[in-house]
Amino acid sequence: MEIVEWSIQEVARRAGTTSRTLRHYAQIGLVMPTRVGANGYRYYDESALVRLQRVLLLRELGLGLPAIAEALAPRDGAPTEVAALRQHLEWLQSERARLERQAASVRSTIDVLEKGGQLMMETMFDGFDHTAHQREVEERWGAEAYRRSDAWWSSKSAAEKSAWKAQLAGLQADWRDAAERGVDPAGAEAQALALRQAEWLAGIPGTPGADAGAPPAAYLQGLGEMYVADERFAAHYGGVEGARFVRDALTRYAETELGGA
Repeated sequence: MEIVEWSIQEVARRAGTTSRTLRHYAQIGLVMPTRVGANGYRYYDESALVRLQRVLLLRELGLGLPAIAEALAPRDGAPTEVAALRQHLEWLQSERARLERQAASVRSTIDVLEKGGQLMMETMFDGFDHTAHQREVEERWGAEAYRRSDAWWSSKSAAEKSAWKAQLAGLQADWRDAAERGVDPAGAEAQALALRQAEWLAGIPGTPGADAGAPPAAYLQGLGEMYVADERFAAHYGGVEGARFVRDALTRYAETELGGA
């Protein structure tokens, strides 16, 4: 099969960047040209374009070049390019849904103002406030848990928040994929996902067990049951069946690794 290549000028034009930027990416080892011709011209094939697409997506999240290089560095357990792009897609789709809600909210406000009607605060801020579930969090885990997690979230930059959301979307996508493939909840793959879930939870201040570096077994088991019982959470894992898979995997992990009953 013929190898298709594009010149640096073509790539820069299509990607909305500059040849100078692409040369800089090559200089720091981020995106290398496939080959350099005898005339010094740089050419990129499909694999190089996929790499560039991932770099540009991470730049959109606000990550700096050193952080992007670290994120794309080959390592054991790192997702394949397709899996990584699926994670990006999950985040982009969630952001699109959030922005669509914000746009609908703003359109509604404009419409009411133009017609001289009554503004409804309930619809004005849809898609804006991440603290919308404050009462529920406080009821489930206490006001101190909410205060600490909210302070942690508020301290993050926009880029850090975006990167964290992308990480969560990727974890949820991996759960859905494993459930759809019929992976054994007690098997190595599902237990690796359970470990990632536990580590993700432990990284959020205010979460039970965060100070100790791991959530208590009962807490992890309770979360699994909540994922099944609450359709809002189940939706993140592909519905009730997917949530049951997550619950079963977390239960097994809690029993074997955290000393759960």
